[in-house]
Amino acid sequence: MSKALDGVRILDFTHVQSGPTCTQLLAWFGADVIKVERPGTGDITRGQLRDIPDVDSLYFTMLNHNKRSITIDARNPDGKRVLQELVKTCDVMVENFAPGALDRMGFTWERVQALNPRMIMASIKGFGPGPYEDCKVYENVAQCAGGSASTTGFDDGPPLVTGAQIGDSGTGLHLALGIVCALHHRIATGRGQKVDVAMQDGVLNLCRVKLRDQQRLAHGPLTEFPQYPDGKFGEAVPRSGNASGGGQPGWILKCKGWETDPNAYIYFIAQAPVWEAICDVIGKPEWKTDPEYAKPPARLPRLKTIWATIEQWTMTKTKFEAMDILNKYDIPCGPILSMKEIAEEPSLRATGTVVEVDHPTRGKFLTVGNPIKMSEHVSEVKRSPLLGEHNEEVLRDVLKFDDATVRRMLASPGLGGNVKAAAE
Repeated sequence: MSKALDGVRILDFTHVQSGPTCTQLLAWFGADVIKVERPGTGDITRGQLRDIPDVDSLYFTMLNHNKRSITIDARNPDGKRVLQELVKTCDVMVENFAPGALDRMGFTWERVQALNPRMIMASIKGFGPGPYEDCKVYENVAQCAGGSASTTGFDDGPPLVTGAQIGDSGTGLHLALGIVCALHHRIATGRGQKVDVAMQDGVLNLCRVKLRDQQRLAHGPLTEFPQYPDGKFGEAVPRSGNASGGGQPGWILKCKGWETDPNAYIYFIAQAPVWEAICDVIGKPEWKTDPEYAKPPARLPRLKTIWATIEQWTMTKTKFEAMDILNKYDIPCGPILSMKEIAEEPSLRATGTVVEVDHPTRGKFLTVGNPIKMSEHVSEVKRSPLLGEHNEEVLRDVLKFDDATVRRMLASPGLGGNVKAAAE
């Protein structure tokens, strides 16, 4: 079966998380991703958060599947020559360096266009044009600057960042979409173009409902927030705890075993169409006709009482028992799954969402597979490359260098070789 991005070659200048997320996704769809790394050290995450000495970390291996690695020192003439040839040969260049780094390497947009007018140059930066565009940004900074932290947590506590990597991986996903759109546009025009995604912008896109609420706030209190009706609303959207953020009230409730299990909880949504079923399940049939509970507007000021009552029921059931009962009545709910439970869930293994990969130095480990499923494309998750593993392969098969040039280049410091040792 052919791959969705067969024939597309990516020059991968990315490191850490945001850029590698993007290029890994493209690699899963069949693109030939050539990861450029520094000789000797490579992507900094190869050595970060190591759990096994002298072995590529899970941080690296879980973000660089299906790629080839070539080591290049762009300051060396041989290294620069190889890079220039790769720019001429590849379809897309992806980078998430600090602002101005690629220009200092000699690969300005104008230079790249001169080498390859069809090149798509895709970049991730912390901020777009404006007062902070030269600032270096990491995950939690992006969450704070993009509106996520100010709207996460409980109203009586500090802003919180989320465990989901919406700044790094979220921006990488946005950039992958932009690249695919640019590739489609190139079919019609024959021209490459720049594709830029700022991490602040990516986070804000994922927080759009909070910008919605900011505008609603000008017209009165946000009645689905837990601050209503007794709390105070200021000028900005407040933190809403575990409220659903939508038109259907939701909350996280304790389940049986919560005293010892930090994840013995369930998310429960009091959806209006199944309200009568909820009343029957929790043993409050009188609420179906009680004017203080029968209609959604009447329930909003009483949500704390409602959650406390429902929780008395959920605490008599494990989260999975509660799920089984509630699903029979189409009552929206979801268990709070720990990472251990997710890792051990058979259905996620069956769909390729969680995958076991064998690595030559690490051995077998679990990783996240392609979350996007297509009927005409089956994603194969291959291990991450060892540092410089594909130096010779890229020089010979991609750049078509002759044997003598390949030998010389492999020995050159420009690709991490040792000229003196090779001569001996």
